[in-house]
Amino acid sequence: MPHVRFEHRMRSLLAEADVRIGGDRPWDFQVRDPRVYARVLGQGSLGLGESYMDGWWDAEALDGLLTRLLDARLDERVHGAGELFDALRARLTNLQSRRRSGEVGRRHYDLGNDLYAAMLGRRLVYSCAYWRNAQDLDAAQEAKLDLVCRKLRLAPGMRVLDVGCGWGEALKFAAERYGISGVGVTISVEQAEYARRLCAGLPIEIRLQDYRDLDERFDAAFSLGMFEHVGVKNYATFFAVVRRCLPADGLFLLHTIGTNRSVQRTDPWIARYIFPNSMLPSAAQITHVLEGRFVLEDWHGFGADYDRTLQAWRHNVEAAWDRLDARYDARFRRMWRFYLGASMATFRSRRSQLWQLVLSPRGVRGGYVAPH
Repeated sequence: MPHVRFEHRMRSLLAEADVRIGGDRPWDFQVRDPRVYARVLGQGSLGLGESYMDGWWDAEALDGLLTRLLDARLDERVHGAGELFDALRARLTNLQSRRRSGEVGRRHYDLGNDLYAAMLGRRLVYSCAYWRNAQDLDAAQEAKLDLVCRKLRLAPGMRVLDVGCGWGEALKFAAERYGISGVGVTISVEQAEYARRLCAGLPIEIRLQDYRDLDERFDAAFSLGMFEHVGVKNYATFFAVVRRCLPADGLFLLHTIGTNRSVQRTDPWIARYIFPNSMLPSAAQITHVLEGRFVLEDWHGFGADYDRTLQAWRHNVEAAWDRLDARYDARFRRMWRFYLGASMATFRSRRSQLWQLVLSPRGVRGGYVAPH
């Protein structure tokens, strides 16, 4: 039978990652449908994620299984038939153009504020928390927001720009703790409406606006977890926009996930189900486009904190499923579990990074020392 041959091949590959089919360890691969072997071997990561969504396989410790697969570099040896086309399309097409930029807002960030409120904790901050001196998610997110404000040297009376403001939590924090006013832009309708309510009564303006349309002066600017949607073909435009919005002595903080290799597209399963038209930047891609535009004052990496952040999000959302709307059905829950588990695996295996860069247009006179 064909699936026997595919099963043998899959057993051999998984053994390289210390994963057993039908084993009794939490990270072992439990087959529910024998068609899974051909699907995974023929479609790579897309087949792995979709077959999990369809209930064809399980693992008690999904993040543990996926971490072992990445550590063994099995993703580099099993490619789906469509990945070559996806790579060519990303190279020839601007997947993050104005016309396409709203897709991630509609398909991901507009899923429902109830889901994100259940998952993200007291503050709706959908980016890596800072766990250096924190013991819980809420404290770690507040520490991250305060770190951003301190790195930018925010002070009362400053006007601050948030590029990709999410639900408005960062600007609200900065206004209340540091006395600033500001503008936040987002392409998500749900986020904009929530952020306006959250920041009501504060000197904060929330706009449903593409970052490319920004052309006004601010004292400082930041972007937390939005750069992953910009795309390498638009990096020069992104930094040019930020530069024209800052004075010569202004500072910009970029908080972004990063990757160890330069690519032009994201994982096929992530692109289809979670973040359409996204891609993670490499250090080389970022520094190349900074040349002649900004002075790199500080580069701070704390990617291991994202694994811990994702674990906290998983704990929250798993406890909340029964209270959430029925539209988050069993298949959606499996999709979301795979998304969080795969994300943990990429950071745990150090395949993904988390960076905060502090940039200045002309360099800080006397030097810049970043608080940590």
